[in-house]
Amino acid sequence: MSQFVELEPELGRGLAVHGFEEQRWTLARIQTEIGHRFRMRLSIASVWRLLNRHGWSRQAPTRRALERDESAVELWK
Repeated sequence: MSQFVELEPELGRGLAVHGFEEQRWTLARIQTEIGHRFRMRLSIASVWRLLNRHGWSRQAPTRRALERDESAVELWK
């Protein structure tokens, strides 16, 4: 699916941008986003295989403080 190049940054923008209150992507939510963006319907299993193929895991993302200063973190590293 070549559209994954377009989908991945959208997933990275977070759920609030897409109208969800909770900040955890689920396969069903990603399925919905794919449907809205590309007008295609994938099964939940197909969404999982797509994400897995592109190196995504089912782990919960690490939480980051809203006040986090990325430039200061890079300087510290």
